[in-house]
Amino acid sequence: MVRALLCGIFALLASTSSAYDVIREYSGNTFFDRWDFYGAPDNTTLGNVTWVSETNATSLGLAYVDIHGDVILKVDNTTNVTYGQERNSVRITTQDAYELGSLWLIDVNHIPYGCSVWPAFWSFGPQWPYDGEIDIIEAINLMTYNQMAVHTTPGCTHSGSVGQLGTSGSTTDCSQPSGCTVMETSPNSFGSGFATAGGGVWATKFDDTGISIWFWSRPDIPQSISQATSTSPLDISGWGTPHANYSSATCNMTTFFTPQNLVLDITLCGDWAGLSEDYDPTCGSSGPTGICYNDCVVGPGSPRYDTAYWNISYIRTYTTRSSYPSATATPTSSSSTTTGTSSTGTSTTSTAPTQTDFLDLPPFLQPIGSAQPHTISHVSLGMALVCGLAGFLACASLGLW
Repeated sequence: MVRALLCGIFALLASTSSAYDVIREYSGNTFFDRWDFYGAPDNTTLGNVTWVSETNATSLGLAYVDIHGDVILKVDNTTNVTYGQERNSVRITTQDAYELGSLWLIDVNHIPYGCSVWPAFWSFGPQWPYDGEIDIIEAINLMTYNQMAVHTTPGCTHSGSVGQLGTSGSTTDCSQPSGCTVMETSPNSFGSGFATAGGGVWATKFDDTGISIWFWSRPDIPQSISQATSTSPLDISGWGTPHANYSSATCNMTTFFTPQNLVLDITLCGDWAGLSEDYDPTCGSSGPTGICYNDCVVGPGSPRYDTAYWNISYIRTYTTRSSYPSATATPTSSSSTTTGTSSTGTSTTSTAPTQTDFLDLPPFLQPIGSAQPHTISHVSLGMALVCGLAGFLACASLGLW
């Protein structure tokens, strides 16, 4: 009987090993409630923008929720910028830092693109680069594909194109300025193709086994995501091979990464999009000088920056029941996603709301040391118990009862 009971418990735990519970959804009118605006010039990538404060972003129409409930973050496309000035844009950072054992979803309808435009959705630890950085969405100018990357201190390497669908970059040393890059090979992951296809979804799994990133164009989004809600658990068991995979076998997660804050930003030109070797092939004929700042940033904003905006349905963060967002101080500004510059700026202390629905769970399923308890779906728990019973019966059929 004892053996059978243990089999049932093991089956229950196995049935929930691919299930993640929602920590938080950022969406709609409350999207900006737990984000900090940078409120300073881009001093990290040498971009020709000022990332404005929340007050200015709102008043200038650079950050808002549209009539469909989608979140818009954009570059100023209404101002005629004179030479020597910067163009206004937006960078925001979550007040919550997400620990190993978490998973992040972002559903995007439109990514900023165009000559000089450099958008990114990424994460960083509080002491960059010592606490690691994960670039989930990042590309420049008229690129047609997304580029993922990991940045760390020396000692973390990428095992190449093993266990992933994407194509690895030229270096496996994640401490190099470019980081360990992986180029997306699926179609419509950036630019006008992404927008025409209706957008898509990225998922990032961040745990002690490594970092895995998936991408699905809108027609290919799995039902586990398209049918999920802001409160339902998420089963990732059917997702298949990730598009980028950074294994802990060659990069120890607990050594090179701490809890990560999420960032959305748009800069212009700078030390990637504005470099002649990256700018000239597709954008060098954009103006008379062949210089990114002169021919793009200076002058009228429209139509140049009419496509330089994020349109986001939601960002959801999940946990495996033992990982919760940090309630400690988190910096509001950090490093470049491409070059090694140290973090600057102030810190904000997050105080997470308390939920108590988890207290009616069995002790072995309750959060341990959680700064922000969450509500586990009773439906998913019920399904887990059914699976546990199935495991019990399986053990009995094998003569273990």
